[in-house]
Amino acid sequence: MAGSFHPPVRTLMGPGPSDVNPRILEALSRPTIGHLDPAFIEMMDEVKSLLQYAFRTENELTIPVSAPGSAGMETVFVNLVEPGEKVIICQNGVFGGRMKENVERCGAEPIMVEDEWGLPVDIAKAEQALTDHPDAVALAFVHAETSTGARSDAEALCKLAQQHDCLAIVDSVTGLGGIQLEVDAWGIDAIYSGTQKCLSCVPGLSPVSFSAKAVEKIKNRTHKVQSWFLDTNLVMGYWGSEGGRSYHHTAPVNSLYALHEALTILKEEGLENAWQRHANNHAAFAAGIQSLGLGFVVEPEYRLPQLNAVSFPDSVDDGAVRSALLKNYDLEIGAGLGALAGKVWRIGLMGFASNPTNVNLCLSALGNVLNTLGHECDPAAAVAAASEVYSSQQ
Repeated sequence: MAGSFHPPVRTLMGPGPSDVNPRILEALSRPTIGHLDPAFIEMMDEVKSLLQYAFRTENELTIPVSAPGSAGMETVFVNLVEPGEKVIICQNGVFGGRMKENVERCGAEPIMVEDEWGLPVDIAKAEQALTDHPDAVALAFVHAETSTGARSDAEALCKLAQQHDCLAIVDSVTGLGGIQLEVDAWGIDAIYSGTQKCLSCVPGLSPVSFSAKAVEKIKNRTHKVQSWFLDTNLVMGYWGSEGGRSYHHTAPVNSLYALHEALTILKEEGLENAWQRHANNHAAFAAGIQSLGLGFVVEPEYRLPQLNAVSFPDSVDDGAVRSALLKNYDLEIGAGLGALAGKVWRIGLMGFASNPTNVNLCLSALGNVLNTLGHECDPAAAVAAASEVYSSQQ
């Protein structure tokens, strides 16, 4: 007979979800109130303001979608893309492919600009595609590619979109809170993210933001938005700040408490401090990984500090390592996706999980497991290499 579920206590160092700050777990347990309660509406306005801080934007249409990051992606595309239009999509990993799926399901034509997995988006290729397709309505790309750990130059790509009178659509599901992200300064027209990565919140919400230019396109559509639930014209009747709020859907009240707390924690730390913390922990981790005789798929200048794609020799059994880490250390790391399946581990240092304790735990545990499985290495030396980097940062 089924009883209460009590999950094991894990250290989450995969591609997401990341470890949740105890303050956020406490926020989840607070009393549930109605989603139109005046107190809740007041909190909603604070969430919008805090999201504007995190995104570095003044966009009025900045809200959390009541569903995970994939729904944030769909929200952006179904609102901005109409049948028959062209969208240039830069793909250098799994999630550019999902953009393509969304564009096709909107009845539009994706123009693909493809780069090798592990490389950033090639600016010259994107520019050529914009030149070849002057009727394209948008340029879409992944800022922080979760499948490879590569960061693309969002500022340069957005500038290209502006020069060609295109909307700039950006996936920063793994970027928000972990690396520099400047929605207004870079000219991002539509962006979506997730709560379970560098915000260290629970999964299930997707922050999005639309520029005034993007909102104007939504208002002047000739076709209805194909998704009723994700239609921002309707959703803003609930999230809008002018006049009374109208019922659209029953918001995930307690999850929004959690997001409010996560964003409050981010603001207390300060965005620049959070970015630097992720960079510092990555530098120490990278030194330890190299000491273990392992490598990285992405070159240093393009690496995401919060998502490390670690390569390993063919002699190492991918699944056996991950299983042993989970069984013996309650430590979760991620497998590779798509073209990198069986070739890399995706090791997250995101949000609350980005700290020296987790860096040392992962290096030590990974080294011990590799030794057990026949890949000789020195876990103590790896931890020492990380410690040396930490010392140099002080």
